[in-house]
Amino acid sequence: MQPHDSRSARQAMDAANRLAPPIKPVPPKIYMPAMPPLGWIHALEVQWWHYRRRRLFLRHVLPIAACDDILLADIGYRREQILWAARLPLKCDALSELERLRAASPGEGSQRRGQRTTALACCAD
Repeated sequence: MQPHDSRSARQAMDAANRLAPPIKPVPPKIYMPAMPPLGWIHALEVQWWHYRRRRLFLRHVLPIAACDDILLADIGYRREQILWAARLPLKCDALSELERLRAASPGEGSQRRGQRTTALACCAD
């Protein structure tokens, strides 16, 4: 098995950011009796979008948690952050939460409390 490098993780994050979320459908101006419910179809599209982003995360980003701490520090992550993002519920976007944690200052001592608060905030929808 080939070890994952930071380039494949970065490419996966870029590919996931190119996945645009589905747009909300516009109801038609005329009534069509055989039309499926648009809200239900949109909900399925949104769930599929979340699932594809999570699969990209699990396939490309999660394996770099097995790398040593020096490499993870070079690319701006910590192993605990990657594993925390992997345990988020599906409706929370693990890639964007991981990027938000990466952008936060690494010297904070209350990082775990901040992660727990963020998990509650992103899943409140």
